[in-house]
Amino acid sequence: MHTVVVGTSGVTASDVLAVARGGARVQLSEEAVAALAAAREIVDALAAKPDPVYGVSTGFGALATRHISQELRAQLQRNIVRSHAAGMGPRVERDVVRALMFLRLKTVCSGHTGVRPEVAQTMADLLNAGITPVVHEYGSLGCSGDLAPLSHCALTLMGEGDAEGPDGVVRPAAELLAAHGIQPVELREKEGLALLNGTDGMLGMLVMALADLDTLYRSADVTAALSLEALLGTDKVLAPELHAIRPHPGQAASAANMLAVLKGSGLTGHHQDDAPRVQDAYSVRCAPQVAGAGRDTMAHARLVADRELAAAVDNPVVLPDGRVESNGNFHGAPVAYVLDFLAIAVADLGSIAERRTDRLLDKNRSHGLPPFLADDAGVDSGLMIAQYTQAALVSEMKRLAVPASADSIPSSAMQEDHVSMGWSAARKLRTAVDNLTRVLAVELYAATRAIELREELTPAPATRAVIDALREAGVQGPGPDRFLAPDLAAADAFVRDGRLLAAVETVTGPLR
Repeated sequence: MHTVVVGTSGVTASDVLAVARGGARVQLSEEAVAALAAAREIVDALAAKPDPVYGVSTGFGALATRHISQELRAQLQRNIVRSHAAGMGPRVERDVVRALMFLRLKTVCSGHTGVRPEVAQTMADLLNAGITPVVHEYGSLGCSGDLAPLSHCALTLMGEGDAEGPDGVVRPAAELLAAHGIQPVELREKEGLALLNGTDGMLGMLVMALADLDTLYRSADVTAALSLEALLGTDKVLAPELHAIRPHPGQAASAANMLAVLKGSGLTGHHQDDAPRVQDAYSVRCAPQVAGAGRDTMAHARLVADRELAAAVDNPVVLPDGRVESNGNFHGAPVAYVLDFLAIAVADLGSIAERRTDRLLDKNRSHGLPPFLADDAGVDSGLMIAQYTQAALVSEMKRLAVPASADSIPSSAMQEDHVSMGWSAARKLRTAVDNLTRVLAVELYAATRAIELREELTPAPATRAVIDALREAGVQGPGPDRFLAPDLAAADAFVRDGRLLAAVETVTGPLR
């Protein structure tokens, strides 16, 4: 099994994906263990002094003015975890929780948190055992970290609360730890705070969304090309020299992908035949501009994610010169903004795909296709309601595009008076990405049916490869009305698991 080694300088996006989704094992580097031990010596020295130090010998948040005596400090660290594990609502998905745990371990291993090496090793042991704490949907404001979600993870380290075992069964954490020979941790000064004071949940969801969108944006180029082909559009608008004079890299990549898919098509260029068109509609002609802008937004989001993956987010932090300093690095604004940017781009990509689908179904705008791509229009309704479903998905995506990061609700008796809502931004983006997959599946379903209805014309070789693979996947072609939901579900799976791209790339080679 693949092993990810965690050092002091952060991790990569591929590391996060390997652990969160691929079940990779986690190992602490010797450098990380040494850094953990060195930082712990600093915390222990400060804890022995009479002067109060935030997070070491004081309360937290608005209660930071109270100096905590030595005999109460272990209880203080246990209490912050227990009291902050206050999440509510549905359970958060397993891959999100594993990303959350792994990214917290990444910061712990930086040597800036003061956590003991044995606590970090126990965090790795939980991941390696496949033990996933029960984390709930609500409880993070995206400031002072993803407090409630991380607290539920820390609670499992203590052998308290509930967790899911590798068999998928939820059991008391104490039972799961015992079954895997893992000793619960006894938290000491600063450790409870260090385990829950980071932006790890929103960052993990950002990394996974970017991975999903990398596939979906290339898939959207394919479905847009198929719709252009089905509508007898022109591929002249995809010429590289046109995109070179507006030099957005995402736009050029999207146009190049569409052009590669359409190479050798016998359907393009018929816009001057029976019903002449000077230009195709915006949803067809401007597909690279819209998808390209989204790609460039992703590039910025990836830059932010990479910076965060290299960061040590905690408060207070242990510095190499021995100082333990308070700071505001836990504020989620940098991540929250790009999560919201992506939700806007995803909604727009879904919107333009839905407009192309609607055009394919409208006999007044589809250039010779039957109404709703029905076999016997009137007796058959064809794909009429598939577009309704797609429209409902897009409408929700537009609501999800409203930025969470523009909101703030004060907390902790006004000590935490401005928060990022980054966790909420991440949760809604996750839903939007899921919806986008379905939206593209409906466009794919409609476009491939429309192309097959143009029996007298020969589609591009890449298109033919898609249609053949789609039919092999159990998605039926044109014909009388049938129970449509299974076809749409199969088309969704075809896009979601990458078979659409795989089919295209057998002809085009790797898309950009």
